[in-house]
Amino acid sequence: MSGLDGIELLVYDKKTGRSGRRQLAAEVANREFDVLLNMHASWRANQVSRVIRAKRRIGFDRARARDFQWLFTDERIAPQYQPHVIDGLFAFAEQVGVRRQALDWRLPLAAPDYSHAEQFDMDRPLLLISPCSSDRSRNFRNWPAARFVDVARFAAEQHNAQIVVTGGPSTLEMEYAHDIANGVDEVVNLVGKTSLKELAALIDRADAVICPDSGPAHIATAVDTPVVGLYATSNPGRTGPSQRADWIVNQYPQACRQYLSKSVDELRWGQRVRHPDAMALITVAAVTEKLNRLLGSG
Repeated sequence: MSGLDGIELLVYDKKTGRSGRRQLAAEVANREFDVLLNMHASWRANQVSRVIRAKRRIGFDRARARDFQWLFTDERIAPQYQPHVIDGLFAFAEQVGVRRQALDWRLPLAAPDYSHAEQFDMDRPLLLISPCSSDRSRNFRNWPAARFVDVARFAAEQHNAQIVVTGGPSTLEMEYAHDIANGVDEVVNLVGKTSLKELAALIDRADAVICPDSGPAHIATAVDTPVVGLYATSNPGRTGPSQRADWIVNQYPQACRQYLSKSVDELRWGQRVRHPDAMALITVAAVTEKLNRLLGSG
């Protein structure tokens, strides 16, 4: 977000805990805001909101105001039935009088952000693989590494695609990148080597992105790059790419039936399927079919 005209960013690093909140409190001690939008229903966000003085404090409706958020706000957005996350965010704009919904992402990317992207041949398709979601307990959003290898090999052999693997510096992401790079010739491994803006520039340059339910799926939406989203443990209707949903590989309904013994309609909206085998319901063939349509069309 840095570089957006008219936007001042006061950054709170959640790793700093109480000391970070004290620092933020000092930065805003002499300021009162017209509106505070508490757009993240969590205890940490509640604690951060306490140090900010505002005439209006707006949060989610009671059903979605997790972690006692309603105690920290005095207004609530309207309830919604099975909304996508982005619909909930638009509701905050409506609460302060903005009625026109316009999905217009113009990420502030500069020429240096494209330094990694410049190494690729513009005449060949570029496939970006971001194989891992965030590394947290019982997350279970990651597809098996061996299947990424099969898909990458297919794209390289059948579509002459250039393959780049991206991600953070965690041990898991390094292992995934190692497996993919060893299994497919000439893979460019940029895991742990890009900033977020450099990643966004790579995604902007790419012809397609493959990833699980994770940040790169939404960056791809922002820069209008098709994303083959891999969904089985989370509901793409709530957290998937908000545009071009036809490229999603969605095995969430099957996972609900197999591991929760219920249909999607019988579950709480957005309920996760926390089973380590659920992502294996997504087949290589389902992903390569999407790539044939994306890369085969040029």
